[in-house]
Amino acid sequence: MCLSIPKQVVECESGGDFAWVERAGARERVNMMLIGEQPVGTWVLTQLGLAREVVEPEQLALIEEALVALAASLDGDYDAQQYFHDLKR
Repeated sequence: MCLSIPKQVVECESGGDFAWVERAGARERVNMMLIGEQPVGTWVLTQLGLAREVVEPEQLALIEEALVALAASLDGDYDAQQYFHDLKR
């Protein structure tokens, strides 16, 4: 299983087929052909060197919360009551 990770566009290459994205200081060149050229500052979901979807701010917040929950579970410090507030009734 591959996990798509949100990264922010920091530089666009001429032609728009590739862009440089960053997350937590790590920089990566990704293919933008599925979503087209995006302005600097845009958040995109990336997977295996490919930007596959533009992420809206509300969606980004939910993804970030899920990634924090995943990290907590991997560290053995997961509390189900602390995460995924959007799923609680």
